[in-house]
Amino acid sequence: MSDTLKLTMDLIGRNSVTPVDAGCQEIMCARLAAAGFHIERLRYGNVDNFWAKRGTAGPVLCFAGHTDVVPTGPLEEWRSNPFVPTFRDGVLYGRGAADMKSGLAAMITATEAFVREHPRHLGSLAFLITSDEEGPSIDGTKRVVETLNARNEPIDYCVVGEPSSEYTVGDTIKIGRRGSISGRLTVHGVQGHVAYPQSAENPVHVLAPALAELTARQWDQGNEFFQPTSFQISNLNAGTGAPNVIPGELKARFNLRYSPVQNLDSLKQTVEGILNKHAVRYTLEWYVSGEPFYTAPGTLSAAAVAAIFEVTGCEPKLSTSGGTSDGRFIAPMGAQVVELGVTNATIHKVNEGVRVEEIELLHRLYLGLLKKILV
Repeated sequence: MSDTLKLTMDLIGRNSVTPVDAGCQEIMCARLAAAGFHIERLRYGNVDNFWAKRGTAGPVLCFAGHTDVVPTGPLEEWRSNPFVPTFRDGVLYGRGAADMKSGLAAMITATEAFVREHPRHLGSLAFLITSDEEGPSIDGTKRVVETLNARNEPIDYCVVGEPSSEYTVGDTIKIGRRGSISGRLTVHGVQGHVAYPQSAENPVHVLAPALAELTARQWDQGNEFFQPTSFQISNLNAGTGAPNVIPGELKARFNLRYSPVQNLDSLKQTVEGILNKHAVRYTLEWYVSGEPFYTAPGTLSAAAVAAIFEVTGCEPKLSTSGGTSDGRFIAPMGAQVVELGVTNATIHKVNEGVRVEEIELLHRLYLGLLKKILV
């Protein structure tokens, strides 16, 4: 059993549902300290983070990731305890197996191997690890980046260990992500009896034409690297539960995943304009999860592509698909950011798992990338 696999199992065995770290970071910090890293623990609110660095020169190559995992979902649907790493048919099962404790383990063991082989490597190596990526993402990477910016401490290259691969490890590298903005919409009506609609105002009926226009709208075409902007309703609630009462209020949650051809102000104005056009009486609160980011092909992506080709014989696809990641906080520092990790077919699902060979393969990819940047 490889050291990377053992470490992955140790991390999976810790119940680190957001924002709990459950000791994962202590394991990582101890190993990094032994490899010559200076460890800085940064706790904000109830979130554990750490910044670890080896070296003082540039360029700075940073591994970024998170020790927190999403909740398990219905335990009865799991074939084994989600926090007891379990093998079946060459797959390691457990919450966080793919997202992203195998990635964390591969980062650590690849770094240890690299430092042993190149103790006087070029530049600096760093780790930025949080326990708040799957949660509000307020006191995690965002706060650490603010701390680094305040003391003018740069990150030149950042490898985020999110499970980026689609079918085989290394087939896809994420070089950016769409932005995400959510709305909490309340439509105001007038409650009444269903037999007397003339004395009421049904907010469901009022919203329907506006909702039809919002969902049918073609927001843009995207661009060479980004999918088009999309609008999705995630929650819709109205009614008292009684079949003979017209509701007086409707509440909806929606999300826009938007490409860089859009901007926040124009998106808000368009949504509000459509609601106003259809005479909807409403209250709307906006929440921005992250703005889009994009790393143009350069030193870091070229090194990742070359490392993948040397190990697998295949060239990866460069992609910006998927949800948000903490790369959205790091890219504005001026860093080149790529996401490279195991396959993502089971992330956030019950019976999350990762094939054992993927874990060791990711270790080799990270080690090859380090050699191309810092040797």
